Amino acid sequence: MAHRNGSPRRDIEFADSIQLNSVFTRPGEATELPRFALPDNQSLPETAYQIVHDEAMLDGNARLNLATFVSTWMDDEAKKLYAETVDKNMIDKDEYPMTAAIEDRCWRMIADLWNAPEVDDAIGTSTVGSSEACMLGGLALKRSWQARRKAQGLSTEKPNLVLSTAVQVCWEKFCNYFEVEPRYVPVTVDHLVLDGHDLENYVDENTIGVVAILGQTFTGMYEPVAAIAAKLDDVQTSAGLDIKIHVDGASGAMVAPFCQPDLEWDFRVERVVSINTSGHKFGLVYPGVGWVVWRDKAALPESLIFHVSYLGGDMPTFALNFSRPGAQVLLQYYMFLRLGREGYRQVQQGSLDVAQYLSAQIGQMSPFELISKGDTIPVFAWRLRDGYTDKWNLYDLSDRLRMRGWLVPAYPMADDLADLTVQRIVVRSGLSRDLATVLLADIKSEVDFLDRLESPLPRESATSPFHH
Repeated sequence: MAHRNGSPRRDIEFADSIQLNSVFTRPGEATELPRFALPDNQSLPETAYQIVHDEAMLDGNARLNLATFVSTWMDDEAKKLYAETVDKNMIDKDEYPMTAAIEDRCWRMIADLWNAPEVDDAIGTSTVGSSEACMLGGLALKRSWQARRKAQGLSTEKPNLVLSTAVQVCWEKFCNYFEVEPRYVPVTVDHLVLDGHDLENYVDENTIGVVAILGQTFTGMYEPVAAIAAKLDDVQTSAGLDIKIHVDGASGAMVAPFCQPDLEWDFRVERVVSINTSGHKFGLVYPGVGWVVWRDKAALPESLIFHVSYLGGDMPTFALNFSRPGAQVLLQYYMFLRLGREGYRQVQQGSLDVAQYLSAQIGQMSPFELISKGDTIPVFAWRLRDGYTDKWNLYDLSDRLRMRGWLVPAYPMADDLADLTVQRIVVRSGLSRDLATVLLADIKSEVDFLDRLESPLPRESATSPFHH
């Protein structure tokens, strides 16, 4: 984690060697090890463990990290299952056929959850988080567009993708790595999300698709998928362009089905051809797993699929990674069995309740104005009221809360609103109402401290290195 002035939080000049406490070593062991080179000799496992344990101890407390969307708590049975299956390689479908079969079950469950017209005609896969899932979704859009253009004898040069300036950085990577022009629709005070406004000015015959975000990382707000689709219907009527939608549901796709079941954002919207989510966010699994599902096999070009044999049958595989953990896929299946629809609803609604409790209390504090309320995904953001103070800003409050163990990031909004600084809280299942009450008390205490300042706090800059 970096500090708000851009320097590392602990800007330390480490010595070239690690000095070992003699209490932790055994006779004959080295008491000094190189820091940046492999040691010449072995250490006892207890010694190596203690070194790594002590260094990791200086990290922040993951449970108090309100910046991350990624799960930081699972129950003891899940941890046991994790330890038992950590050696499974997801790519080895021949060697681990049951893990492969469970992966297949999981994406089918997700396709059903997202109202795929025919689950047996859908296709999906696990990924390493939503970033890989987004890359695969984007690649499918590009290949499908290229195939249509070639069939018409038209150029396949200069593909573009339309998306909000508030997208997660993985979409910037996709456009960079796979040579697609990003066409960013700016977020503004009047349009904080991509909502279809002026969309006709951004799409053309080279548009491979539109990305809609279900749970924007800046504010937690949903982009209205049905409204975007309706605008694209108008575009097709007026310009003859049939443009499809990929829904980046990294967070919201595992909240909306349980807590906003009537909201039409998924495969019920005909223009939606693919959806991704993070199993390790509101899928409630430890870091390392994402999912992507296409509404039907026609939406995933065959050129992206590789075929391997297992149990005498055919197993299609498509991924940017090769070897990757299978344990998280098994943990996802565990969570599906453990919670079911009603369990997920209870967990997610509990997080939503805590988020709205926090946002209501923070919104009543005199320095702050809410940007969102935590009523979509359990994420909300606020700003400092104009003219409230010239002695401190939200970066200062973030620093003060860090001293109490809380990681509550402050950062500028997306490019066209970059002069607007906000602070954000992500409520995960490990943040109880009691912990939220402690957090509120700490915020009030630090605000009182900052309000008593007689002059501004010194700072090198007001920029934030925080990345979504």
